[in-house]
Amino acid sequence: MGWASWTTNSVAAGPGGVETQEAGALTGTVDVHTSWTDGRARVTVRRTGEAQWFTVAGSPSACPSGYQSRLLHDRVVGAVRAGGGASVPGRPPDRRAWYEAPGPQPSAV
Repeated sequence: MGWASWTTNSVAAGPGGVETQEAGALTGTVDVHTSWTDGRARVTVRRTGEAQWFTVAGSPSACPSGYQSRLLHDRVVGAVRAGGGASVPGRPPDRRAWYEAPGPQPSAV
């Protein structure tokens, strides 16, 4: 059993924002949070400065490791920046696909 958690604050959502299950599309500046446990990643978002978190469309998602949950989190943050009703990708990327795919790359930690 493992556990991991990632948060990126003050992400400027692109046009069309990020799609949530409870509130529809959120736009403006948002915080993105991913928690991973027992092979599932749950991604939530809130407007920066507000208390209520909303589930991102497509969450929770099967995610086999804490490492892949970080990659998934970074991909969601990139999708939020792009906008267009961003959601959680259908499956977590593997390392090869991540580095071969265009778009934002994981940051050095």
